[in-house]
Amino acid sequence: MNESTPSRRVALFVTCLVDLMRPRIGFAAIRALEAAGCEVIVPEGQTCCGQPALNSGDRDHAAALARRTIEALEGYDHIVIPSGSCAGTIRCHYPEILADDAHWLPRAQAVAERTWEIMAFLDEVCGWRPEAARCEGHATYHDSCSGLRELGVKAQPRRLLKAVEGLTLTPLAGEETCCGFGGTFCVKYPAISNAIVAEKAAAIEATGAGLLLAGDLGCLMNMAGKLHRDGSKVRAFHAIELIAGMGDGPAIGEDA
Repeated sequence: MNESTPSRRVALFVTCLVDLMRPRIGFAAIRALEAAGCEVIVPEGQTCCGQPALNSGDRDHAAALARRTIEALEGYDHIVIPSGSCAGTIRCHYPEILADDAHWLPRAQAVAERTWEIMAFLDEVCGWRPEAARCEGHATYHDSCSGLRELGVKAQPRRLLKAVEGLTLTPLAGEETCCGFGGTFCVKYPAISNAIVAEKAAAIEATGAGLLLAGDLGCLMNMAGKLHRDGSKVRAFHAIELIAGMGDGPAIGEDA
């Protein structure tokens, strides 16, 4: 960053899964954002974005969580999230949830307009590349449904990963197909979810890659769990971990 360029004041929305299951993704996000010249704040008061309630049809609780989240995230230049599904909830669905509330709708719209999935933010807003990142390995990449379809996150992570020295990226057959997680879907319909992730695991193995990358921890936990149950040696990481130079630690499931 040029010394004359003002620092972007960024609120990091960590997400429930990252906070509870894989905090190193949050630390990787901070490292990458700071390397891109951002001042990073993790606002107190953030909890769930309300996505599970929204997906289950509980709009009242989803709206209550949306209001709480908006209050926590107002006042920052940008809100950045290491999850396409949570970012999609805030950016695309908060204005819908609060559409009939004259007080909260403009606040929801203002927060939504400043909300970004982290790899799209680093690529599109910051124009940053991970010059110091290195990972000797062969990887494949899965596109999460929400990030891809709601936010258009597709080329951005691949451009960032291309700059990681030593990393080879092989296309995944059906890379845009759901992995079967779907938040509460995998709980409500476990047999269907398992059938979907079985096809995904087979496609991952067929690439010959030793690393599986994606931008949503829920998807990664689902795919990594299936690969582990099948005896696969493929190791799963959130893409931001490699981009931030933190790909040498335990893979998802290995630090449980």
